[in-house]
Amino acid sequence: MDPVFMGETFVTLLGGLPLTLKLAGSAVACGGLLALALAAMRLSGSLLLSAPAQAFVFVFRGTPLLVQIFLIYYGLGQFRPVLQEWGIWWFFRDAYWCALLALALNTAAYASEIVRGAVLSVPHGQVEAARACGMGPVTRFRRIVAPIALRQGLPAYSNEIVSMVKATSLASVITLMEVTFLAQKLISQTFRAIEIFVCAGAIYLLLNIVVTRLVVLLEYRLSPHLRAAPREPASAEAAHA
Repeated sequence: MDPVFMGETFVTLLGGLPLTLKLAGSAVACGGLLALALAAMRLSGSLLLSAPAQAFVFVFRGTPLLVQIFLIYYGLGQFRPVLQEWGIWWFFRDAYWCALLALALNTAAYASEIVRGAVLSVPHGQVEAARACGMGPVTRFRRIVAPIALRQGLPAYSNEIVSMVKATSLASVITLMEVTFLAQKLISQTFRAIEIFVCAGAIYLLLNIVVTRLVVLLEYRLSPHLRAAPREPASAEAAHA
């Protein structure tokens, strides 16, 4: 391996980093909001609400993300006259928006199950105790359910964020010039696949290291009861003993 070439390649691939970060961040944000709605539908107890949400999760978790990207970008293009009539063709003709939609829908399906599991993991006794203290539904959710569910679901959700950062590489198949697309372009020009893909992998690895460290920091801040208790200074009597 040529260190000089790898250094130049690394710098070149960084040109696709802003698009990668934009895709990942937007997909996680949009998917997270949709996941909250899907989880609420699943937990509502109403068949009319839970059945569509369950079907959505089943479809998007059971099919490959790459197929979903192709269906949205290429498949919906066959309905161009209808989409133009509805005034939304501008959205589906743009590769970025199609990739973002596919990523957001995919991560929403997984994240909704994480949220649902986190809410169900809240001890029932604590909810009953809050109800006995006279807390209303909103107050119980804000002070009891949400904080506990957030701490319970955060580790699993961090894995979904990492997966979404890596999944942005699939956007290269519809010509988005993110890190993987630039890597493939360099390979077609230089035929040095190993060095280029090592650099691309290093970029994704560094990104995910930052993500996991931020999540660990957030988890630490949300779990004060798990921190080591500070040592109390020895009293004067103990010092003279």
